[in-house]
Amino acid sequence: MNAIILSALLGVVMMFSGIITKNKSNITKIAAVGLFLLLVANVLNTYGGYVVHVDTHSLLNFEKFGLFFNSIAITATLIYVLLSGKEIENVGVNTAEYYALIFFVLCGVSILSSFNGLLMLFLGIEIMSIPLYILTGTDKRNLKSNEASLKYFLMGAFSTGIMLMGIALVYGATGTFALGTTSISPSAGVVKTSFLEVAGLLLLFVSMCFKVSAAPFHFWTPDVYDGAPGVFTSFMATIVKAAGFIAFIRLFDTHTDVLGPTWKILLAFVIIATLLIGNITAVFQQSVKRMLAYSSIAQAGFMLFALYSNNDFAKEGILLYATAYSFATIGIFAILIKMKDYTFDGFNGLAKSQPVLAFANTVFLLSLAGIPLTAGFFAKYYMLASVVKTGGSLWLVIVAVVFAAISVYYYFRVIQAMYFKEGEPETTTITTGFKTGLVLLAALIILLGIFPSIVLNYFYF
Repeated sequence: MNAIILSALLGVVMMFSGIITKNKSNITKIAAVGLFLLLVANVLNTYGGYVVHVDTHSLLNFEKFGLFFNSIAITATLIYVLLSGKEIENVGVNTAEYYALIFFVLCGVSILSSFNGLLMLFLGIEIMSIPLYILTGTDKRNLKSNEASLKYFLMGAFSTGIMLMGIALVYGATGTFALGTTSISPSAGVVKTSFLEVAGLLLLFVSMCFKVSAAPFHFWTPDVYDGAPGVFTSFMATIVKAAGFIAFIRLFDTHTDVLGPTWKILLAFVIIATLLIGNITAVFQQSVKRMLAYSSIAQAGFMLFALYSNNDFAKEGILLYATAYSFATIGIFAILIKMKDYTFDGFNGLAKSQPVLAFANTVFLLSLAGIPLTAGFFAKYYMLASVVKTGGSLWLVIVAVVFAAISVYYYFRVIQAMYFKEGEPETTTITTGFKTGLVLLAALIILLGIFPSIVLNYFYF
């Protein structure tokens, strides 16, 4: 409860901070301090029992899984602000409002990690999504940003309509918005599968696939990620996407029995389509930013394994995956935003002119590729191992490994450009503090690659 209330209050504080000071740097510092306080409050809520008590009428259920994810999301956002705060300031004149919207997004994220009813799922999705529509279109002078904002809004509204229809059908079948409730036959008084409930759950599945950009509902993602200001694409592709998957898992954790064996077949199709489209299309991109957009789709395919497995191993793995993926992608985008040329050729010779940036970028890319000694390796391992534990789906694991090998190609194209091609890449001002932050983040990813138990042992704390 602490994270929901405090993030909303901090959003209001950030709105007024623009009146208190016109110095953009000071506004960024206020936001960083606010994020640190939010992290402390959530940790105390998770492990110390210090919580603001509000009667939620069972609409919210605060479990350690969701609260721990909040800590990951807040930590990732703090790293994001520390690395890319200067770029947020450069987007436009409304810096305080940008940070206010980011805090409101975190409020939605906190609801999605703990919702216990379909109404709270809807509210969490909308609280998280609406600020993102605005952030996507903040570069008003850029036609691509305006187009991306409109496309994101229309696709978001369309998927929300599908979600509401699904919620209505589930409510018609069960008579309640609560999770884990199945339809009851009035005459026999026994549990039975209702057509309305199955149809409602399928509509909810389609809607959530839109939100996490899983194929074949991914088509909005490349244009929106490419058109939005790079600094906000970083936020959307990491914290927001991970929160969508946590909500996805919470929603279908108790409903897979209703859908029967069709559920596994449907989910396997979506996973394969997501991995295929994300990885194959990324191979042919000439823009690193657009490649990362398709890479984000491919990573969604791996995160869907947590939904497919639906066991404790998968829940531990999705937390590690969210951490590894968010940290690495935030780092890559922080470097990408500093480049004046977003194409692969724009990275030519970066290792000679900016060796620290090239080293950190290499670690981040290796982690996304799932190379050993990086956090991404164990993240992918836990996703695949969770499927093996369910039994009977080894073929799906083999398919995923093949696509993971394909992903190595387009990630290594950037590394090849940095170290093995000649060029003089143009960058904006690179400060010592920025380099230090990148090195620390790269070291953290390597540390998690050697000791994944830092994240995985949250159950035992």
